[in-house]
Amino acid sequence: MRGLQRQRGVAVVTALLLTTLAVTIVASLFWQQQVQVRSVENQRLHLQTRWILRGALDWARLILRQDGLDYPNFTRADGVWATPLAETRLDQYVERERVEGEDYDATLQGQIYDAQSRYNLTNLAGVKAVIDPEVKVFAQLLTVLQLDAGLARAAAEYAMRSKVAGQAGNGNAPLAFQRVEDLLAVGFPQAAVERLRDFVVVLPEATGINVNTAPAEVLAAIDEGMSLSQAQSVVASRKRKPFNDISEFTGMLQNPVPPGIVSVHSNYFLVLSQVRLDRAAMESWALIYRLPPAQGARTTVKWIREI
Repeated sequence: MRGLQRQRGVAVVTALLLTTLAVTIVASLFWQQQVQVRSVENQRLHLQTRWILRGALDWARLILRQDGLDYPNFTRADGVWATPLAETRLDQYVERERVEGEDYDATLQGQIYDAQSRYNLTNLAGVKAVIDPEVKVFAQLLTVLQLDAGLARAAAEYAMRSKVAGQAGNGNAPLAFQRVEDLLAVGFPQAAVERLRDFVVVLPEATGINVNTAPAEVLAAIDEGMSLSQAQSVVASRKRKPFNDISEFTGMLQNPVPPGIVSVHSNYFLVLSQVRLDRAAMESWALIYRLPPAQGARTTVKWIREI
């Protein structure tokens, strides 16, 4: 009798164990399926986000090309290209399965910036030497921003070493500047790099500062005889009448400006795009090069950096 009860007990325990295992296996299968579905959904959202960013970039390129054709002699700060794209809802344009009453978050916003409104760190040095007039401008910019002006020379010497070693094929050479954060390698504090972020840029070639789009801080760096308040007055006056040529600007200064320091026309632009699709969010920066109007003002993408 006891043996029979023991067998029944074992059978019950075995049945419970098998039931538990079956439930666990089924739950695991459902969980794996849910993970796979979520993974596919995330991949789809990411792909859609990238396509929207690409569309926004193509839109920006069209605007920049048309601006180059409309204004072949100068680039002005109040051009159509400078108008920010406010947050725009994309709910009706994104392909997906619709659920009634669902609040689906799909937005795009962005802005085009004139890269030549900033000081170009590529200007600091050539292959053979530091370019002193450029170092002077960068040092003055650091002074205007209340940063250590002595770091300008250090940055220029670093840039020169990287170019010299790069041409010599030295694999141990310091890397050339690629982005603003690279100033950390020269000795710039993190706080100084953050302060400089809106005022400096690294472009593929040397460029002049566009005095039609540069902020007051950068304008004040061009000539140490120009105060920040005077530069702010220039920014206000150019809204009414932009500079048609370099001489209109340099004629206002106390000191002569070496060739190549300033310009009234821009070829490089930064495009910021921000997209949000439900759980997916992406921000990208792109550098656009625009050919001169005589060559059709066509544009090319130099690089894209996603954040």
